Amino acid sequence: MALNVRVELGRLCLPLAMGCALAMLAGCASSGSGGDPGAKPLPVGQSCQSIKAELDRMVGRGVQSSVEAQSAGKKLSPQQKADADRYNQLLAQYLGARCHVL
Repeated sequence: MALNVRVELGRLCLPLAMGCALAMLAGCASSGSGGDPGAKPLPVGQSCQSIKAELDRMVGRGVQSSVEAQSAGKKLSPQQKADADRYNQLLAQYLGARCHVL
């Protein structure tokens, strides 16, 4: 039973994290004096689809729990920290390039 709850919570975390990031980006855009800077270009060799696929694989491995633990200030193993950092980097690229609105 506890595993099912954890899996369901995991499925909710990515949309929730993306929603929070979108809300923060919207707040920054509306409060900035320069206006909307537009979408950021993706790194060479990356596409919205490739980033989304990697994010999905990481979610499937349960990396979002490491991301949540890191943001809560909990101690992580070096591998968990590396995974959480990579996830956050990919999510920033995905949102910065506005892949979520294409």
